[in-house]
Amino acid sequence: MTTATLKYGALQNYIGGSFVPDAARSLDVLSPLNGEVISTVPLSSATTLDAAVLAAKAAFGAWSSMPVKERVQIFYRYKTILERNAQSLALLIQEENGKTLDEAMAEVEKSIELTEFACSLPQLIAGSIMEVSRGVECRIDHKPLGVVASIAPFNFPLMVPHWTIPNAIALGNCMILKPSEQVPLSAQRMADMLKEAGLPDGVFNIVNGDKEIVEAICDHPDIEAVSFVGSTAIAKVVYRRATANLKRALALGGAKNHLIVMPDASPDMTASNVVASMSGCAGQRCMAASAMMAVGNVDLIIQKICDEARKIVVGKNLGAVISAAAKERIERYITEAEKGGAKVLVDGRNATVAGKEGGFYVGPTVIDFVTPDMAIAREEVFGPVLAIVRTKDLDEALAIENASEYGNAASVFTQSGGVARYVMEHASAGMVGVNIGVPVPREPFSFGGWNESKFGVGDITGESSIAFWTEYKKTSIKWNAEARTNWMS
Repeated sequence: MTTATLKYGALQNYIGGSFVPDAARSLDVLSPLNGEVISTVPLSSATTLDAAVLAAKAAFGAWSSMPVKERVQIFYRYKTILERNAQSLALLIQEENGKTLDEAMAEVEKSIELTEFACSLPQLIAGSIMEVSRGVECRIDHKPLGVVASIAPFNFPLMVPHWTIPNAIALGNCMILKPSEQVPLSAQRMADMLKEAGLPDGVFNIVNGDKEIVEAICDHPDIEAVSFVGSTAIAKVVYRRATANLKRALALGGAKNHLIVMPDASPDMTASNVVASMSGCAGQRCMAASAMMAVGNVDLIIQKICDEARKIVVGKNLGAVISAAAKERIERYITEAEKGGAKVLVDGRNATVAGKEGGFYVGPTVIDFVTPDMAIAREEVFGPVLAIVRTKDLDEALAIENASEYGNAASVFTQSGGVARYVMEHASAGMVGVNIGVPVPREPFSFGGWNESKFGVGDITGESSIAFWTEYKKTSIKWNAEARTNWMS
């Protein structure tokens, strides 16, 4: 198949306000919906990154000197453009990622919310000033870092870039985005829309690629800060390599989220929330329910969970997983758990969708009597699979949750305020929910886990992100020579 016959043609990098070809290696981009090749993406070299950094450096002076209230006007316009193109963006996300259309639309809506938060930054970085001694004032200003980079994952091709790009750029930085090579199409649309909104050339750049570009970003002497979202194994590598090169780094890794279900939990609400958390985005999100701690006798709730899971139709209200390799890996976890003595209550293996037999699908899966030592109970499966671990009491459930190397999210389902408070205080996770299956904070509250789900200080979104993308300039001022001199002056 030639690039001319591909639905989206051959993708290019975006440098200095223009799409530019790359003569390096390329990779086929497959739609998980049917397995068809829809585009090719360049696997660029460090030389291409150098060109993007030069373009960003050239743009930084004028962009960073623009008042923040003027910079955010571009994002007001960009927000309107996102809203106008929401449907086409959702369709694109669905095609390149495999989500359902409703899930893709929710991703667009979250991207709009993140952009809206960036528009509020002038009020949040207004700075502070105080008369600290007679005739002497001190003030604090937020100053941008320079050229920064964001390395994004496959599971949210539009939303995760919006965790970083609007804030980092509105704060005065110039950005280089490295999208996942598996889902590079949405990033191209972002470039078009930001240009339409009036963003100056060079402020936003896209360099496509694989491991070579990630390493080059971590090593480049003119990139001041790097954000990363992906697996814990790679997050560790990125964090260590970037910080070894004296950069700021914030690297978000994987998760193993525990939902603790108490006997007094509302059966219907719990079942619907647990299944939605487990199966949403085909389980390919770092906030998905992965392990359920069944405390005491909750058999009725487990039965309702199974009933809810069986209502899900693959290809209709459950999307595809990202690749054939992902499908094989997820199904291997299920098979190994079953061989180890766990009981598969709802089996999603070998799922297919009529007319899309080449797609990558795993049906909703519920597995009971999983033991804490099983791989499916400890490792990130990243699929629509719920592993149920039986525990005798709440403290045993919390001990299992606390023992996890990850710390993204934990939730408890109960009608007891005391139990809820106990879990809130003792769960080892950065984001905790009560009767909520996906406890994602909304703006201005920030997103970020604990333990091996995050490496670096602060969170990636919300007000916490301001400190990551800027540095404080402290200025002390004295004008009146008549003021009494003291130890400050």
